[in-house]
Amino acid sequence: MKDTLTDANFPRTADLRVYHLGLRPGEVANRIVTVGSPSRARIVAGHFDPSPKPFELASERGFLTLTGRYHGVPISVVSIGMGHPNVDFFVREVRECLSGDMLIVRLGSCGGLIDVPVGSVVVPNASVAVERNVDYDFVASESTELPYRVSKPAFADPELSDQVYRSLLAAKPKEVENDKTVVVNKCTNASADSFYSSQGRQTSFPDRNEYLIEHLQKTVPNLATFEMETFWIYHLAACWSGRNQRETKVAATGAAASVPLATGPVRVNAGLSTDTISPTSGDTKAPLAGHDTVIRAASAQMIFAARASRDFITPEQVAVLEEWTTHGVLNALVEMAILPNRLHAEEGSVWAI
Repeated sequence: MKDTLTDANFPRTADLRVYHLGLRPGEVANRIVTVGSPSRARIVAGHFDPSPKPFELASERGFLTLTGRYHGVPISVVSIGMGHPNVDFFVREVRECLSGDMLIVRLGSCGGLIDVPVGSVVVPNASVAVERNVDYDFVASESTELPYRVSKPAFADPELSDQVYRSLLAAKPKEVENDKTVVVNKCTNASADSFYSSQGRQTSFPDRNEYLIEHLQKTVPNLATFEMETFWIYHLAACWSGRNQRETKVAATGAAASVPLATGPVRVNAGLSTDTISPTSGDTKAPLAGHDTVIRAASAQMIFAARASRDFITPEQVAVLEEWTTHGVLNALVEMAILPNRLHAEEGSVWAI
């Protein structure tokens, strides 16, 4: 991004482009698939309608956004890379580019901790965060601290998660039925801050994680998968929606409103209605998301690695799996209704016909 940025609190250009994703209002739709790799983003976008031609923006920070329509419904796919810091960039910056509600489904790979074949798909309704405890003495292994910390669970939106599960079942090809792969739901994911240490993988580093998986299986009910993003999507979605529900109650009771974080080119959206703004007006002081908007999140996780057996998926299996799970996730988003007054305006958007 070469344009002049304003406001160190939340950097944006004069035409409202956010710092890391490079997007501005009208370039990202209310229904979003998020993936890790650009190649998977292009697979998803390959199912978009031919008209209007899908919009594409690759940011200097490595994020890729493609926006178009699927069965006539505006959809975006955003490739964010790996890990919870990138999830934070994605959720916060898209939220500031979008009026109305957000529906997010993560479509990504994971390690399986249950006895199902690679190529199976898991739709977790809960996720815990697993983080390396940097206060633990990993060298001497003499510490009152535990080497890893496990959070309380964050939860998927139940309606969206159930729809993703149903749509995946419907999208699974009949020829795949004979390979014993399954679609699993009503389970828990563990989102780690590392691919290696916090997921119990053994390397030459003194990670003190030999018993981490065993400990998690004993203490986290219905644990099914390991990956690195889902918890943070569920957590931020719950924080946004819960905060805004509280502020709706505050406004109704006449209690004191929360103090804005910034009063310059970027303003906090709390307590402001979406029908007072024009997303394409270029007004850098105009808020986008109203206090009553929600973020609904779910996840579809493709098991690439079976942690117990150490089996790993083949490239041929990946190609088949990505194809039908893409259909399932896109169909799920289309099935989820959003009221017209809770959608971003089509006028001036990249998905306008």
